[in-house]
Amino acid sequence: MSDDANPRGCEPKTGAEALLTGLKTSGVDYLFANAGTDFPPIIEALATLPPGQVAEALTIPHETASVAMAHGYYLVTGRPQAVMVHVNVGLANAAMGVINAASDNVPVVVMSGRTPITERGRPGHRVTPIHYGQEMYDQASLVSDVTKFHYELRYPEQGASLAARAVSLANSEPKGPVYLSLPREPLMEVIETQPLPKSPPPPTTAAHPDPDALAVVAGWIAEAEAPLVLCQRGDPAGRLGEALSAFCNRHGIGVAEPFPLRNVMATNDDAFLGYDVKAAMEGADVVVVLDAGIPWLEAFHAPDEGVKVVHIGADPHFARMPVRSYRCDLAIAADPVAAVEALSAVMKDPDERSRSRREKVSARAQAWRAKALSEAKTGCTTPMTAEWMSRCLSDALDDTAVVFGELGFVPGSMTLAGANRAFNPPHSGGLGWALPAALGAQLADRTRMVVACIGDGSYIFANPVACHQIAEALELPILTIIKNNGMWNAVRRSVINSYPQGAAARANAMPLTSLEPAPDYLKVAEASRAYTERVENGQDLPAALARAMAVIRDERRQAVLDVRVAVSDRN
Repeated sequence: MSDDANPRGCEPKTGAEALLTGLKTSGVDYLFANAGTDFPPIIEALATLPPGQVAEALTIPHETASVAMAHGYYLVTGRPQAVMVHVNVGLANAAMGVINAASDNVPVVVMSGRTPITERGRPGHRVTPIHYGQEMYDQASLVSDVTKFHYELRYPEQGASLAARAVSLANSEPKGPVYLSLPREPLMEVIETQPLPKSPPPPTTAAHPDPDALAVVAGWIAEAEAPLVLCQRGDPAGRLGEALSAFCNRHGIGVAEPFPLRNVMATNDDAFLGYDVKAAMEGADVVVVLDAGIPWLEAFHAPDEGVKVVHIGADPHFARMPVRSYRCDLAIAADPVAAVEALSAVMKDPDERSRSRREKVSARAQAWRAKALSEAKTGCTTPMTAEWMSRCLSDALDDTAVVFGELGFVPGSMTLAGANRAFNPPHSGGLGWALPAALGAQLADRTRMVVACIGDGSYIFANPVACHQIAEALELPILTIIKNNGMWNAVRRSVINSYPQGAAARANAMPLTSLEPAPDYLKVAEASRAYTERVENGQDLPAALARAMAVIRDERRQAVLDVRVAVSDRN
């Protein structure tokens, strides 16, 4: 729409217009929307206001996909986005995505309509039976336990200021989702009293560490024989990976990424010891837990007595976790990048001890890497192993590509050129995340190759009909790899670990784990004109990947591979 289509000017006249302009002014690029009967004032405002004054509204035909797309968009841009769904039922569908965002400290502005409060006499009053059936006493309770802030719009002139406050709070550390409830009445009501114009409040600045505490950590590291950093995620710009690599290589400190969410280190970095926390912890005498909510499992990997343990992060104790009793000798509230840079500044120049440590760490790094690559090569079988599938995928991608996994790829079998090349779902475990998150990443950067590598069970959870429709409608040609082993293998592994000699482990068919008979997943994708191919022999995978990626590059069309993978007790 041109500006000429808005003859009365750009000043918002209703609550809906104020809300939308407030989001845009606060830096929101996209509104991922799933509409209902609460949306008429939003839709009218979108049609009325000039495009440059509002975030671009995208139709997302399932609520879980909308939140995951905003999640994925943030991971590759660092910019929070907005989601709007309809009343309680839409919010209920979106809740799993909000749980995932909260677990991963991802800022998303989640909004939903609210059933009209009035029955007559006001703009937006009830006009349909569902306006009675959908009302709740406390709609925000669906997400209030996992959001940093929740509030209900009361008056139309609040729209812009509430949107700005929501974005600012979401993007302040520790980051996370926020929620706004939007009744129809204030959205439709005409603004009579214009609020004073104000600039959107910025997010809080990064916290810097206590110098005295840093001096203690520097002293512990200087005297250590085998200091270790454990991390699970970095910043979207990749600054943490760069800072850690420089610092740890200089001082001979190993780095491991247990249960990783967003890869931090390049896999060939001389300080990087891989993803196995048990192997990395062997011999460690100082452990720095850097913004890692779950650095190890207490029952299996707890550090030995005498090991100094430091936790550093915006919220080093992870207050949102009710039970988290990891040992801690020192907790430092600080931005991880600021902490590493400040620690580097106070450390003394490398001495003979640090040079000796560097040689040992480098040897360990090369050893784990060689072992992982060797194991991957042995998996070129029928059916192939997940390690071989991951190795082939890695070889097919360029250094800028990104992969979103969900019980799919094995990061140790891949070559990752730097930070933020591989993303795993939050530890909250809301399945169906990776496919729509990959769509959000593709929306953010259409020049990148973006891959969703997911288990067959996760593919079903992702509402694939909706996701493939989104990919075609918005021209987001991602590559989807379905790691097909015919079951919920994570459930099977959990049963075996809990009852290794039990009846379920000995059964020919373990109850409640099989996905057979499997549907033809490729036909689901073909309904949205995707390129599809089924791969059963490991030797055929490299060529199939090349064909799929050629379609994406040359035709700008999504591609889906159904890859038969062996059942594994590890991945």
